[in-house]
Amino acid sequence: MAAALAVGSTLPSAAAQTSGPGSGSGSGDVVRQGLQRLVQEDRNPGALATLVGRDGRTRHYTAGVADLETKAKVPVNGQVRVGSNTKTFTAVVVLQLVGEGKVALDTPIERYLPGLIKGEGIDGRNITVRQLLQHTSGLPNYTDHLTGLTDTEGRHTYYQPRTLLDIGLAHKAEFEPGTRWKYSNTNTIVAGLMIEKVTGRPLAEEIDRRVIQRAGLRDTYFPAVGERGIRKAHPEGYFATRPGGPLEKITELDPSWGWAAGQIVSTPADLNRFFTALAGGKLVGAAQLAEMRTTVDSSAGMWPGARYGLGVVSTPLSCGGLAWGHGGDIPGYQTRSGVTDDGRAFSVAVTADPAPFGQQSHDRVLGLVDSALCK
Repeated sequence: MAAALAVGSTLPSAAAQTSGPGSGSGSGDVVRQGLQRLVQEDRNPGALATLVGRDGRTRHYTAGVADLETKAKVPVNGQVRVGSNTKTFTAVVVLQLVGEGKVALDTPIERYLPGLIKGEGIDGRNITVRQLLQHTSGLPNYTDHLTGLTDTEGRHTYYQPRTLLDIGLAHKAEFEPGTRWKYSNTNTIVAGLMIEKVTGRPLAEEIDRRVIQRAGLRDTYFPAVGERGIRKAHPEGYFATRPGGPLEKITELDPSWGWAAGQIVSTPADLNRFFTALAGGKLVGAAQLAEMRTTVDSSAGMWPGARYGLGVVSTPLSCGGLAWGHGGDIPGYQTRSGVTDDGRAFSVAVTADPAPFGQQSHDRVLGLVDSALCK
């Protein structure tokens, strides 16, 4: 993997493609420069982004390479694993069920999954649906106890959703429900199981029918059981086992360990389309959208100014107002998205897991969302 150590000046400059008439804007310059820094200074092999600017035009950007060995170009608007952005898709289905009168936000999860949510300090009779979606339930995070996910064998292991739940519930509660905020993937696994119990259908089918198709997301899908590749044009994903270590290709993996909390594959343009449709009231009713946007402080566990709603995050913009979206980190890819109520939208993906590269790369990705939306 010597090529992995040479990421920098040998890589192509950031490129742009515009949908619709007109030339690039000032925000486009910011995006190009930002992607280039993510590649040249932070050692991400590739980066790609899509911006819907103040003028309503859509522009796509790429930087770096799709494959460190072949030096192939990053595909414009390529597919990537979007990790925890999946949580918003799952939350939308729950809020739709709320709108249909099939689920109540302030009802204990025990009503929908009787006898299932229990453990040391854990009682489903005391945890509401709202607390699951807002990460105030106190449920322990099962991914804190998963190991070997990037090993040759571990990356191809299939996990049943109930197995993920059992891993989480084997540990004691973090705190009393409703008393604190702490991000836990276990919350969204429970929400996914509730969706299946209430609808009588697989979660993947409900997300596809209720969200992906309704929002017109042509390049987004919930991988099928056993599906380990990425279906359409995509950059390869990379992972380093230690800080500064060589990058290893990890595009092919079984994402079942993320399930309702992190399994979806999408593109920057589709993420923009999804979050814009959600913000515009096209996926949930007005009352349910207002509930989703009722937030609690999550800055201590996420980033400065972050507030967590029901599966969505609000972040204050440097130019005023809020960006609504989420983000996702999964071996091989890191994504961040933000949309504004006046129609601006931006999503960016880099093709290496952020963990080995420290806080700087994470902050740059997040900062680029602000810069692109504010320029």
